[in-house]
Amino acid sequence: MESFSAEKKLETSPQLEKLPPYLFVDIDRKKRAAIDKGLDVINLGIGDPDLPTPDFIVEKAASALRNPAHHRYPSGKGGIQLREAIARWMRERYAVALDPETEILALIGSKEGIGHLPRALCGPGDFVLTPDPGYPPYRSGTILAGAEPFPLRLAESRGFLPDLEAIPPEILLKSRLLFLNYPNNPTGAGAPPGFFEEVVGWAGRRGIWIAHDAAYAEMRMDGLPPASFLQAAGSKDIGLEFHSLSKSFNMTGWRVGWACGNARALKALAQVKDNFDSGVFGAVQEAAIEALGGGLEAVRQNMAVYKKRRENFAQGLEACGWKIFAGAGTFYLWCQTPPRCNSMHGVEKLLDDAQIVAVPGSGFGRFGEGYVRFTVTEKEDRLKTALLRIAQIKW
Repeated sequence: MESFSAEKKLETSPQLEKLPPYLFVDIDRKKRAAIDKGLDVINLGIGDPDLPTPDFIVEKAASALRNPAHHRYPSGKGGIQLREAIARWMRERYAVALDPETEILALIGSKEGIGHLPRALCGPGDFVLTPDPGYPPYRSGTILAGAEPFPLRLAESRGFLPDLEAIPPEILLKSRLLFLNYPNNPTGAGAPPGFFEEVVGWAGRRGIWIAHDAAYAEMRMDGLPPASFLQAAGSKDIGLEFHSLSKSFNMTGWRVGWACGNARALKALAQVKDNFDSGVFGAVQEAAIEALGGGLEAVRQNMAVYKKRRENFAQGLEACGWKIFAGAGTFYLWCQTPPRCNSMHGVEKLLDDAQIVAVPGSGFGRFGEGYVRFTVTEKEDRLKTALLRIAQIKW
């Protein structure tokens, strides 16, 4: 009988070994360990809204649950009513015209679409330009697709905008896709007027796709109106944009969003998705339609709450000696770590000495080292308590 090594036969994918640890999983493990010890932990880590989903959205979903049509498989690309509602939102909110049939694709949250996109547009030997610091799925989706991520440094000296001219020519020749994200996670930076037009011209001359993650589009808090990458002339020729209801409507657990823009790229993304999922649950689609049809005032109320929290918490941190990048929005604060302290040490000390969960900047890429990200998704009294605790830490 032929002998074999069971250990060798049962190996997992080598692609998984290339993935960095997903930072939120490790942080959650440490947080739970502190809670198990009976400690009062204030979670300023993951960006998960504490405000509830507006009642009118919940009520619509509750009634939709009783519709037998939603107990069967939904349309993979989203029902036409949802895609038309998205088209109206994009037209009325951003003055962007989209064809609901070919230029909009419903997603089970924008994260899955972002993760699948490199598989749709790239392959082995291709490079994907990923912001660093940046949202981890840009990198992980690229690795799982067999492509190579190239870290595109976002430096504070440039307002956390990429220096596209600094990309080595040999990397550019093999680059297939550029990820952008403004307002930015984790830095809170905003794209200044004219930035998207500049990037569209740059990428168009080099034949590089652009994917703009607009999950925080409605969280612009610096006085400028929310902006879409697709407002830039020529953007639909080379790019697409990801939107989500998670942050703007407090719907992180509902898992609904969309991609829109270039029809060819969306068709490829839909082809990948058809092999992995069956679309957004019909009742959730109805809830999303309700949100997009009459929820702008709810969005404004949510943003007012987060803006006030962000400003107050920033003032409190500065009073404690922290240096903060002001940014343009999101419910994050991107802060330099105290002197002689790296990102992980800073986060561990916050948890050990003050029972506060934050996120190390290094978890967003090597150029995030030296920073910590706080999220203001806790009530005002909890944020005040966090500041009192931070003030007592001896660095």
